[in-house]
Amino acid sequence: MEATECLPWFAAYVKPKHEKMVAMLLCGKGHETFLPTYRRQHKRSKHFDLPLFPGYVFCRCEWSNMLSVLSTPGVFSIVGNGRIPEPVPEEEIENVRRMIQSDLSPCPWPYVSEGHEVSLTSGPLRGLQGHIIDTSQEKWLVVSLQILRRSVAVKLDRASVAVDANAPGSEKHDDARASNRIALRAKQAIGAGVR
Repeated sequence: MEATECLPWFAAYVKPKHEKMVAMLLCGKGHETFLPTYRRQHKRSKHFDLPLFPGYVFCRCEWSNMLSVLSTPGVFSIVGNGRIPEPVPEEEIENVRRMIQSDLSPCPWPYVSEGHEVSLTSGPLRGLQGHIIDTSQEKWLVVSLQILRRSVAVKLDRASVAVDANAPGSEKHDDARASNRIALRAKQAIGAGVR
């Protein structure tokens, strides 16, 4: 397992409702896999573990061993830019892994691309970064996987949230943008005066 830790993560696009089978087959081929799931209760109190990212299984593999993943039954392709597979950033996988290991019950969420970046200051997810969503007196921390354009959310305690000072929309970031605009206007004014 230690040798695979330095390999990049890739998202395999798989046949719907076959994620668990594909993950087992990839493990059988010697690949480290990650299939994040959440628990859903049916009306008759049956519990089901469903994939947080339906149709995707995460797998560590070498570029030279991509054919081993692609030849696995149920795998359609590896997510990327055009025909070139693109790795999923390690920190995005770790954020999702930490959400699952906490006792906060993550659930699928519509994709969130921008907003106030926050960092949790306490609790089981301390240090985790994501976006905050307010819904009817509840706060949710949303973590997005950019390459899949999908997100996962957990309910939060308001006291554990701190705004990231360098994130877009924060005061520090806005001050930096304002000073950059002033400097650009000054350069334009000097350039206009020279003509």
